[in-house]
Amino acid sequence: FTAGRIPDYQMAAMLMAIYFRGLDTAETTALTLAMRDSGRVLQFPRDSRPLVDKHSTGGTLDKLDSIPGFQTLLSPGKIIAQVQRIGCVICGQTDTMVPADQKLYALRDASGTVPSMPLITASILSKKLAENLDALLLDVKFGCAAFMPTRAAARQLAKRMVALGRECGVNTRALLTGMDTPVGRSAGNWLEVKEAVACLESAGPADLLELVIDSAAHLLVQTGASPSLPAARQRAKDCLNSGAPRRKWNEMLAAQGADLKAFHRKLSLDSTATTVLEVRSGKTGYISKCNARLLGEILRDLGAGRLTKEASIHVEVGLDCIAKPGEWMKPSSTLCRIHATDAAQAKAMVRRIKAAFKITPQKPSPTPLIAEIVR
Repeated sequence: FTAGRIPDYQMAAMLMAIYFRGLDTAETTALTLAMRDSGRVLQFPRDSRPLVDKHSTGGTLDKLDSIPGFQTLLSPGKIIAQVQRIGCVICGQTDTMVPADQKLYALRDASGTVPSMPLITASILSKKLAENLDALLLDVKFGCAAFMPTRAAARQLAKRMVALGRECGVNTRALLTGMDTPVGRSAGNWLEVKEAVACLESAGPADLLELVIDSAAHLLVQTGASPSLPAARQRAKDCLNSGAPRRKWNEMLAAQGADLKAFHRKLSLDSTATTVLEVRSGKTGYISKCNARLLGEILRDLGAGRLTKEASIHVEVGLDCIAKPGEWMKPSSTLCRIHATDAAQAKAMVRRIKAAFKITPQKPSPTPLIAEIVR
């Protein structure tokens, strides 16, 4: 199929069969490895350092494209050289790595077979296995703003991916994390990068810091670098507080073509958008709900996301200072700030933003960000 020797209609028939009949573990493994081997598999020089990756079912690359000059499309040779030299890389899938996945996904989209558990599993894992990893951590999100709407569906996907990863020789683990409420206090491409930098300086929102620390801690345990999760969490916290990750971030940006002066100038600005509008609560009480799906739709309509593949993205628009469930509000308290392309666009979003928040007299019970660990 990748070489063009099998027509689309025959592959579409197979995708439909998988969609309706499913695949067992051996079949899913065979499909995943065949997809992995449809292109180049990275070969890193083996040394004492473990090779690890962390995958999230939420997007990343559009956010990093908001960094001046930063390149996310790298050749396999450049990926290997950078990891060996500075220890890390964040990049997209190359044309020569798992080309079957790109062709299959386009066909899945056209044939309505995207929401198939075996096909999702094979798509994600084939790309990760092409990296020749020692350990993989999966952040599988669930909730109103996630691809998996329920915890049960997320658990099913996580269990399949963990089992398949281990079947293929990679120490794989998954965190199930809630996405009914946004993680962090910013949403939108550049604003999330800015928040990530604050996190690297140990000044980010508590929930985002928790997810970062726990992700690092699990990988430390998975590779045998720490004996337990509590010890690994402390090691990760100490590392973050040392400033070394922030310096490594700058090193990675420079290696991938970023203009560091322009980047830090941009960081120093309160906003890069044309208009910033503060949305007040207008009520007294506790935030009991902050609907991440509604806020995501607002972001899309502001221009932070795509309705079609051809649509352009406005990296500067978004929301920040987002109020979180459990926080006390006065009428003058800020629900969030809108960063928009013009004042009319910002004002048009106020009513919808207020509808995304629910304010009640009772303080809601806290919900853990990491709901479950799938080992």
